[in-house]
This record gives sequence, structure tokens and C-alpha cells, in this order.
Amino acid sequence: MARPKLNFLTDLVQAITGGDKQSRATVAVDEKMARQALSRPAPERLIAACEVLMGRIGDAARVAVAEQALEAYGELDDAQKAVFFAQLRDGFNADPDAIRTAFSTYDADPTAATLVPLFNAVEPPRQTLLRRLNTAPNATLKLVHMRADLLSAMRTDPSLAPLDADFEHLFASWFNRGFLRIERIDWSTPASVLEKIMGYETVHPMKGWQDLRRRLDPADRRFYAFFHPATGNEPLIFVEVALTRDTPAEIAPILTAPRQPEVEDATTAVFYSINNTLQGLKGVSFGNFLIKQVVAELASELPSLKTFVTLSPAPGFAAWLASGDDPQAAELAAELDLGAWLTDKDEAARLKPQVDAMAARYFTQARTKSGAPRDPVARFHLGNGAAAWRVNWPGDLSDGAINRAHGLMINYLYEPARIEAQHEAFVRDGTIATGAPLAAVLSN
Repeated sequence: MARPKLNFLTDLVQAITGGDKQSRATVAVDEKMARQALSRPAPERLIAACEVLMGRIGDAARVAVAEQALEAYGELDDAQKAVFFAQLRDGFNADPDAIRTAFSTYDADPTAATLVPLFNAVEPPRQTLLRRLNTAPNATLKLVHMRADLLSAMRTDPSLAPLDADFEHLFASWFNRGFLRIERIDWSTPASVLEKIMGYETVHPMKGWQDLRRRLDPADRRFYAFFHPATGNEPLIFVEVALTRDTPAEIAPILTAPRQPEVEDATTAVFYSINNTLQGLKGVSFGNFLIKQVVAELASELPSLKTFVTLSPAPGFAAWLASGDDPQAAELAAELDLGAWLTDKDEAARLKPQVDAMAARYFTQARTKSGAPRDPVARFHLGNGAAAWRVNWPGDLSDGAINRAHGLMINYLYEPARIEAQHEAFVRDGTIATGAPLAAVLSN
């Protein structure tokens, strides 16, 4: 890629870092040049700023130029962003000659000392660029949004994947569990955070402030979120919990239950909605840590709790049934699509054994090409060490749940004493832990 002319941003850096030796006349000229620089088109300002960031400049100048770069990025339209991503991929890539030289040295003398230069040569300079962009004020959240734009651009240009790998690599470190803080969200939480939560809730969307209050305020509800110091009051993931006397099979009673003044007799904590909020953090795992910490906090606060279970959607079930892989599944999908079961209890009772059997197969046997469970929610909970405990049909009669899953829901059971062993078995061998109710369906 041809390197752009950098004079105008070099002048900007000089204006920012002008020292005591500069005359007032020189500073005035530099300020004029800086104003001219900032009037250039955003794509030109952005890529040139990135080039300057990769050069030898002082810390103060680096922060200022990074800020200008991110400001310019914010002015781009989708097409310009796609061009910029391609420039990062191609213009800030690792140098093949440097890699060959470093590898040759390491191959001849494979020691820790020769490994460091090889590691440095292999790392694409764009990772350094992203780190330097992150020095600007409030840059981390802006870079998270930038990655969300990148993921969108990758739908039409998969060749941008190496750039996404750089983002994911850096975010895995920046959003390490050690930096996260857990907070209980309640009605006294600042309104700015509560508004964000209402907007981010996609599993069971909220209908307004009173709906939100029903999920936060009563004694039989808990609400927890993870935050990161670099992203301020932006929740990264949150979980909604209902405290009940048994394991629920339907979502409606949880969402519409009357307020409870006390929870002394609650024996079950139900995780009924878990939302990752920022698309740009896709692939960065928070849920495992959040659920385990919430289980520990609830068990400490309420010793009467003995069961920790989810009431989860099955967003891929309808598509799997209709995929044509199994004639019986396709036939059942056609009957469910007719919708008679929605108003006819006898029809629902007739179909239930078939739905339960297919659902059990779906959660334990349906796999992606890579061998992972086909259902994304199943991948999440099974990977966290839960067991697929019981299928529930019909469990959710909202329009979205009917379209995506014919109303199917499932309970995943978290048993603190078994979480780690089940997690290891799932990661190592792909073993899916099943509870007694689901196992009974599979054995029929």
C-alpha cells in the first residue's frame, strides 16, 4: 500500500509538542497548519494519524494523535470503514522478510533469547497500533464499537478475519476477569445504567420502567452485571435471577408474577435472562465468571437456596427441525408451523411427546461442523459446566420464541460441586452432561 503524505499530521504533532525553544511566531504557524490538518477529509486524517502513531513521537503527542484518529474514524460511513479495515489488514501487516530472518536465527539456535525477536517479528504492527489508539481518552469503548463495525464488514468481506483476530487477541487481555467488577443492580442504580440495561435486554425485552422495576426491586429478584473500569457505566453482561420454590417450566409466570415481600422459603435460584451487551466483545467470555460468582454470592446470602438452574431459550430449534436432515423432524416442524397447538390443548398434548423427544435429540446430538452443540445457548451453558436438565414445551409463547423455537425452553442445572468436572469433560471430550428428566426422555 502506498504510504500517504504525513506532513500535515507531523505539523500537528509539532504544534502539540512545541517546546520552550519554539518562537511564538513558529507556534502560530503550527497552529494554522494544525487547523488545516483537521479540515482534511476524515479517511485521509485517519490513516495518516495511524502512520504517525507508529512513528517516534512523545507520549503526550501520541495521546493527542490517537484522539484525533478515533475522532476521524467516527466520521466515516460504512463503505469508508470497510476501506480503512482493508488498509489496516494490508498496510500494517507483519514483514515476511523480518519473520524469515528471525525464524532462521531461532532455527539455528532455538533458545529463549532468539524466540523473543521471532515473536516480535510475527506480531502484526496493527496490534501495536491498536494499543496506541487505546491511549486516547475513552478509547477502549470506541475500539469495542470499532470491532463491532469490523464484524459487520466481515459479512461481506471475510478476508478481514486476520484483523479481527488482532482485536480478539487484545480484548482477551484487556477484558481479563481480574479487571472486571460485579455489581448488584437495583432500583437505586443510576438511571443512566438502568436505561442501558433496558436497551440491551434482548432475551425478554422490557416494556418500560415498571417492567424493569419488577425485575429489580422485589425481594424475590436479583440482578447482577459486570463492569470494566475502562468502559465506565457500560454493563458488559448482566444476569436476571428469580428466587422460587421450584424449577420453572414456563417464562410467563416469572415475568408476570406478583411482587413478593420476602424470600425466606425460596429454594431455587433461576437464571432466566443472560445478555451480553456489546457486539464488539464477541468471543470474549464473561458469562462463566459471572454465573459462578452470582451462585457463590446467592449461596452466601441465602443458605436456603439448594438449586441453581436456568430457564433458557432454544433459538436454533425451529431451524434445525426444518433443516431436512431428518424426515421425522421435518414432519413435526410442519405440524408445529400450522399453529393449532397454540389454542388447542388437546393438540398440544398430542404433540408434546414428539417435541420432547426431538428437543432431547437437538440438545444432545445436533452438532455444528466443528462438533460443537448446534444451539448457541447450549454451547454457552454446557461450556460453563452446566447439565442439560429438562426440556420444557411449550415454555415461551412470545412471538420471537415461537418463530425461533416453537416455544421450546430448557433448564440447565448448575451444581457447584460438579461444574468444574462437567466443564472439563465438555471441553476435552465434548461430553454433554444430562439431568435425570432429559435422560429419561432420551431413553424412551
